[in-house]
Amino acid sequence: MNLRSGLVIVVLVLIGIFSALNWSVLMAPTDLSLGFSAVKAPLGLIMLGLIVLLAAVFLIYIVVLQAGMMSESRRVAKELKAQRELADKAEASRFDELRQLHSADLQTLLARVDQLDRELRSAIEANANGINATLGEIDDRLQRGGMPRLQG
Repeated sequence: MNLRSGLVIVVLVLIGIFSALNWSVLMAPTDLSLGFSAVKAPLGLIMLGLIVLLAAVFLIYIVVLQAGMMSESRRVAKELKAQRELADKAEASRFDELRQLHSADLQTLLARVDQLDRELRSAIEANANGINATLGEIDDRLQRGGMPRLQG
């Protein structure tokens, strides 16, 4: 219970105690003017009734105000949730887009590596053919010169 609620309860208890202690005075009839006529009624009881009526009006006002604030709070929470879901979807979309971009880059890189691999194998094969041709030529020269043939 907060300070304001405690203060209201204390004031209501004090009014109740004051009314109980002075009940005979509150019930004493008096002449009252209503503007267009006069009545004999207990003024204290009427004033006490007005206090109770005013307290009831304020209580109803507080309940309506609280209900409105709770409704507004729920509405804001729903909007916040919708915005959060929208942001999550946008983030997921960006991740998918980034994944596709990296996938395309990776495919390009793999194609380039395959091309370089083929070129390297071709260059190695050409060098091997050149070396074999050179060795064959040396072998032919050695045989013409009368040297024994190399076993390769």
